[in-house]
This record gives sequence, C-alpha cells and structure tokens, in this order.
Amino acid sequence: MKFNALRDFLAVAERGSLRAAARQLGSAQPALSHSIKELEKELGVVLFERRSTGVVLTNMGAAFHKRAASAMHDLRRATEELDQLRGEVHGNLAVAMSSVAHIALLPFALGAFRARYPQVQIDIVDAVYPGSEPGLLDGSLDLYIGPAPADVVPALQVEKLFDNTRTIVSRQGHPLAQARSLRELVDAEWITTSITHNAEEELGPLFAHHRLPPPRLVMKAHSALTFMVALANSDLLMMLPVQWIQSESLAPLLARIDVAEALPAPPVCLVRRAGLPPTPAAEYFCDMVRRAVQHMRAP
Repeated sequence: MKFNALRDFLAVAERGSLRAAARQLGSAQPALSHSIKELEKELGVVLFERRSTGVVLTNMGAAFHKRAASAMHDLRRATEELDQLRGEVHGNLAVAMSSVAHIALLPFALGAFRARYPQVQIDIVDAVYPGSEPGLLDGSLDLYIGPAPADVVPALQVEKLFDNTRTIVSRQGHPLAQARSLRELVDAEWITTSITHNAEEELGPLFAHHRLPPPRLVMKAHSALTFMVALANSDLLMMLPVQWIQSESLAPLLARIDVAEALPAPPVCLVRRAGLPPTPAAEYFCDMVRRAVQHMRAP
C-alpha cells in the first residue's frame, strides 16, 4: 500500500468530493480517482459511495478511515522525530488545553518553546477533556493539558501537574453577588464546561453533598470565549478554576461569589498516548509546561 494512496483517501474522506480533494492536494481529479480505485481494488472493498453532491464513506470506508488517519499521524510524527533528532527544528505540535492551562501555564511555556523550536508550527485547541480524547487516541493531538476525569482510558497516560480549587464566578453587578453559601444559589442558572462526558457530574455531586436540589444547568460551553461572552451578558453562573480570578487581565471582567463551602477541582494533568514516545519537540513542550508549574508555585 502506497503512502500517496492513503494521503489521497484521507483527503477525499475529509473534503467529501474528488474535486475538492484534488484542489487541496494540487493534483488532477482523474489521477485522484484512479488512486482511490486502485486502493479499493487492493483492499477488496468499496470505500466510497458516489452521490450527485460528492462522496460519502461506506461502512467499510469508515472503518478503514480510523486506522488510516491514525497511521498517517504516526508516520508524520516518525518523520518529524527523525528530523528533530538530527537537529532540525521544524515540524508540527498539536495541543488541546483547558482554560486554566491557557491562563496558568501557556504564557510561561510558550516563549521558551518558541525560542528552542522557532520553526515548529503549533496548533493549540481550546478544549476540555471529552472533546480531546478522540484526537489523543487517533494521533491527531499530541497532548492534552487540563482537568481530566478519573476514568481515562488505558491507552492514554496521565501525569498530574498540580492540584487545584474553584470559585463561583458571575458578571459584575450580578444580583446574587453577595451570596455566601451554595444554598443561596439554588435558584440560579448555570453554565458547565463539563470535564467529563456527563455535564451533570461537574456541579451535581457538589450540590448533592450539601443536600441541595440539583443545579439548573442551562448551557454547556466548549470554549473560554463562549462562557466569557455568556457570563458577561446574562445572569448565568459558573464554577471556574481560581486562576480566572487570579489573572490580572481577566479578574476585572468577572465577579467572584465567595461561598463558605469548599469547591474542590480536579487536578490539572498532562495526557498523552501511552506506549508511544512523543517527538523531541512535544517532549520539550511538556518540559516547559512542567517548568511553568514550578514557576507558578514560586512565591
């Protein structure tokens, strides 16, 4: 099986048409069509169903796509690893980071990493763990840094960076700004970022522990921009890591509701595939993140 055949197959699968894939690859459409037909012949299955609007993966094609995408990501990493071991400083690094990792760790780690690997293209995604797990498993993501649930799949390796705590956050001038207990917030509406696959797990157990009715979760945010806009323009509340209030640039935009109850947070972790060493650039980024943790702890 040729490398170009896998590349062509993935391009067609992602673009949904031979014409769009040919444009992306800079190749002729008939050549691309021939490449796909040869791959189907070699595999003995039909990979695409042709339609008037383009192509869609068959069941066999969808199954093959998962393996092919993972293989291509690993091949790319293998090539970049060899280049970086030879002293070259180009390549790619794909990282998913939660909001707390962006605020507390990225400012310190980024400058040092760029100084060492100025030609490595960094792709950073603002995400929490559930949305990052598929990318970690198929190899499209090198790392995830942020809170992670306890039941991370065995194929992934979890390294705890630091323990954390949370606080209740609202817009400035919120009518419940003077509340001093969770009981005073039982009628509020909440945004959840959901670090697990079940949004109710973020706030539900906390309210249940204090014998309070379940919180009213009305919005699930997948990015920091989403919940910043939502907080600023509504009476919704969030339970966020304390770093949001400690940040000099973000604190003026938010109000902190100091409740008496302890608000534990899951530890911030570094998650990557187990049994597969990262590229030198990815490992260096991990080291800079670890140094950022030490810098954060310093007086």
